[in-house]
Amino acid sequence: MTSLPVGLPADSHVHSEFSWDTGGPDSAARGTMRATCARAVEIGLPALFFTEHLDLEDAWFTDLEDFADHERHLVGADGVVAVPRFDVDGYLEEIDRCRADFPQLRIGTGLEFGQPGLRLDAARAQLDLSAFDRIIGSLHTVPLERPSADGEPAGEEQSAGGARSADGARSADGALPPRSEHRAEPNTLFRRRPALEVIRDYLAEVPAQVAGEGPHEVVTHLDYAVRYWPEEVEGPFDPRPLEEELRGAMRAIAASGRALEINTRRLRPWIPQWWAEEGGEAISFGSDSHTPLALAANFPEAMALADWAGFRPGRDPRELWRR
Repeated sequence: MTSLPVGLPADSHVHSEFSWDTGGPDSAARGTMRATCARAVEIGLPALFFTEHLDLEDAWFTDLEDFADHERHLVGADGVVAVPRFDVDGYLEEIDRCRADFPQLRIGTGLEFGQPGLRLDAARAQLDLSAFDRIIGSLHTVPLERPSADGEPAGEEQSAGGARSADGARSADGALPPRSEHRAEPNTLFRRRPALEVIRDYLAEVPAQVAGEGPHEVVTHLDYAVRYWPEEVEGPFDPRPLEEELRGAMRAIAASGRALEINTRRLRPWIPQWWAEEGGEAISFGSDSHTPLALAANFPEAMALADWAGFRPGRDPRELWRR
């Protein structure tokens, strides 16, 4: 093992009040970007990228309980989420103010682009993607219904009105049943399907997110579905039954030439190890922080894991670590 660098690398996955899931710039989250910059200076973090959510889903279905209190107004009576439009002008104005007020901190612009393999045209219609310093791609949702043997969503019937539940009825709380075109996050899916099946479906979608010319240079939180693993029912998550699927997803990312993020919310030593073994050449470090105190969480441990797997830093802390 080589000697680790004295300083920290850039945090390439940071959110502020301009990410919709914090509540937005007119909520209690107001001022998060500035407070996060102050925190970075305090802990000696040399650089960061504010990668705000760009979610352009139009058929995202959720259970209300999967959203925090400050987010629930975004969920319609039919369970479909209406994500607010990203305030890019307000975001860039605040970036400029923070760069002026924290000259010792290198502040990069960025996006966390959800489902880039599905939403690239919509994103290009809304934003100049080339204007951002770092774009990371994430997979948050997968199809709510699995296709049956005849190609129709399992458990639904086709009618003149389209795909519906078996009886087309509303639930006891008045909500309409989900439709076949809906997508959902893993926490919603774990209530409806076997746990290993949910993880497999999630990983099976990864190649499509990296197959095209998307602008994202980093794929973030490959273990996103694992965050919601129903441990109280299934016990601790064990990656070994899913090793081939996990490695297959890593091979697809590596073949695309993109980097993989070590998401430091929860460290999983097998991620940098298997990534290196499957041909991964570069990694980034991302705390996925939504509050200042979560910035650069677990970075020293993540750096040690990356070094152990053979990844080395560049001269600039904003550079990806490479093998």
